[in-house]
Amino acid sequence: MVRELVQRTLTLDHAKRDTRSAAQLIAQPPKATAPATANRTIHDAGRKEALPGPTVRSEGGPATGDQAADQIYDWLGVTFDFYSTAYARNSIDGAGLPLVASVHYGVDYDNAFWDGSQMVYGDGDQQIFTTFTGPLDVTGHELTHGVTQYSGGLAYEGQSGALNESLSDVFGSLVKQYHLGQTAEQADWLIGQGMFASQVNGVALRSMKAPGTAYDDPNLGKDPQPAEMAHYVDTDSDNGGVHINSGIPNRAFYLAATSIGGHAWEKAGRIWYDTITSKKVPTTADFATFASMTYATAGKLFGVKSTESDAVREAWTTVGVKVT
Repeated sequence: MVRELVQRTLTLDHAKRDTRSAAQLIAQPPKATAPATANRTIHDAGRKEALPGPTVRSEGGPATGDQAADQIYDWLGVTFDFYSTAYARNSIDGAGLPLVASVHYGVDYDNAFWDGSQMVYGDGDQQIFTTFTGPLDVTGHELTHGVTQYSGGLAYEGQSGALNESLSDVFGSLVKQYHLGQTAEQADWLIGQGMFASQVNGVALRSMKAPGTAYDDPNLGKDPQPAEMAHYVDTDSDNGGVHINSGIPNRAFYLAATSIGGHAWEKAGRIWYDTITSKKVPTTADFATFASMTYATAGKLFGVKSTESDAVREAWTTVGVKVT
């Protein structure tokens, strides 16, 4: 049960997600047409599971003194600024969507998730997880599920679901790197560092650099993520291994980013971003389809025989995914 929890964390509670189709979501009229400035509202769920809860802070308002509420106010702003600055995207939907979050959700709730319209954060049980509001990449990860959602979506099962999870890890990590001003070589490429209680033998939920090495704990088990297709996990659990097999495209991105060098959001991130927002990625895309599309995007952006294009091809090839 605990091992399953770790695999499910950061999707997260898929049953709570918006059940409308991607086409229906895209068809919704923009909720705002304001200039590209964040519009944040933070609510306190009061340890209940009714959303959103009373408003405790609105855009431009003073700090509340509640560490979780104020931290998330900041992290929503950083994520908004990242997408605006790096990719000229006006919020999660590209049209100024207000950013809403509820903190203190449920009792000892071990999760954080994007429910299709807002962010939700539990406080953790303090035995395995001590925080979900602390790591910036958690917020970046979950809000990127919204970016994927508004870009046409990826079916949440099997390889398309693993790509969905990987994209959130990619841009969650890039949000953190952007905030810290790190190059690809300087970044730790960890997702959820600082979430585990001190007694847990692990550094993070996932490692993009070295999938399968993030934790090895008597209670949690060993990080099950494979680093290449030769060890792809065929399973009926975890929606066909969406959290497990996401390690493969995660490592491909890491390899491409470090091969290209510099700030990863500028070139490798641009390739991945332009691919997923092209509205051409099939909702059931497998790894090979997405790999070939990123390779084609790199060619369009930087040239077919460019260093960037070669790095993308080599990265996918290294993890055992065929590029055509």
